[in-house]
Amino acid sequence: MSDPDFAEMQELRAKLEEEESLYAEVLAALDGIAAAATPSPSAPEVRDGVERLNSLWELPVPPETTGLVGRFRRAVWSLVAPSLARQQEFNSELVQVANAHLHAVTRLHERVGDLCAALVRYAQRVLPAVDARDRMASALATSRAELILMAFDRRQESLGRRLERLLALRDRVEVISEQLRAIEGVHAAAEPARRTAALEAATDAAYGAFENRYRGTAEEIRERLAAYVPLLRGLEPVVDLGCGRGELLDLLKEAGIAARGIDRNEHFVADCRSRGLDVESADLLAFVRAQAPASLGAVVASQVAEHLPPAALQEMLREAHRALRPGGLLVIETVNPCSVVAFLEIYNRDLSHERPLHPETLRFLATAAGFSDVEIELRSPVEPAARLQAVPADGLPPAAARALNENLARLNGLLYAPQEYALLARR
Repeated sequence: MSDPDFAEMQELRAKLEEEESLYAEVLAALDGIAAAATPSPSAPEVRDGVERLNSLWELPVPPETTGLVGRFRRAVWSLVAPSLARQQEFNSELVQVANAHLHAVTRLHERVGDLCAALVRYAQRVLPAVDARDRMASALATSRAELILMAFDRRQESLGRRLERLLALRDRVEVISEQLRAIEGVHAAAEPARRTAALEAATDAAYGAFENRYRGTAEEIRERLAAYVPLLRGLEPVVDLGCGRGELLDLLKEAGIAARGIDRNEHFVADCRSRGLDVESADLLAFVRAQAPASLGAVVASQVAEHLPPAALQEMLREAHRALRPGGLLVIETVNPCSVVAFLEIYNRDLSHERPLHPETLRFLATAAGFSDVEIELRSPVEPAARLQAVPADGLPPAAARALNENLARLNGLLYAPQEYALLARR
């Protein structure tokens, strides 16, 4: 948004806030008028006073004129009668003015009451209209936002499909490129050997593309494996069985730890060697068998054990124990089958997996092979947002909410347990 547009928006916002403030003041004033009790002209003190005025304004009748007393009263009356007449006239005018004023005040109060009632009725008609306007504006804004989000979702879905097609195309190009390089490398060999080499190259390249697609980027794998570097310091030489793309070898090289990688995938081996890593193309068991007793400081096999048949796994454990020197370390990282999400989303996705390995099973096999101080470390936890969320206790009996959340915690432990584990065993 440009600066002029922003300034105009701020001005409109300030104007809206001012109008809303004035509107609130008017509503408060109307509420006050509706709630206030108007003074009544028919209050007892007013009504009684008017009645007394109307009863007292007339003068008493002249006294009787019979007898001595009557003559005396008549004489006195003749003396005060003129003054009393003027007083009577004054009283009459006063009472008439008071009655007229009282009548006017009564009419005024009636009109004020009518005005208050009209204002309240007007407010009652206006408020729903304003509320309806606000709701309509809110609904329109929500609808517009929903339309924008729907359009965004459609575009994102379309981009996702295109990205999937591009990734699939990249994987296919990588496989074909490796196959062509293999064919060129064995061009002078006999025809059967050339076909075999091309098939192996295509298979290796395909698995390399699979790793790139589903295991994670090299940066992500480096981040996961970085925790092993302090454990391996001082245990040179380190052997990384099934080194794959060489992420751990890169980390060890940067830390100044002598390490060697072994892998049968020629695609991975060539890539690692191009980065200056010491990697050998060999069968893992054959390599370990060939090592002299107590000649290695550490053996690492990350995401390898689940690819081995049981007999080969047990032999690897025995040969690693023989080749490690006293105090040497064996690290085996594999998929955690105790996590349902890991078993379904990671283990089952890779067709080259032989069978899942329960952590306690691998611990037992390592102990049986002669290792001591065997530990299991859970790794790669599931993001909290992806787990089942606790239920708020509001509106539920405390015991029910507690039981429900305890069951959710158990389900989280089963469904969303850490996706990998590492066996750490000392010679």
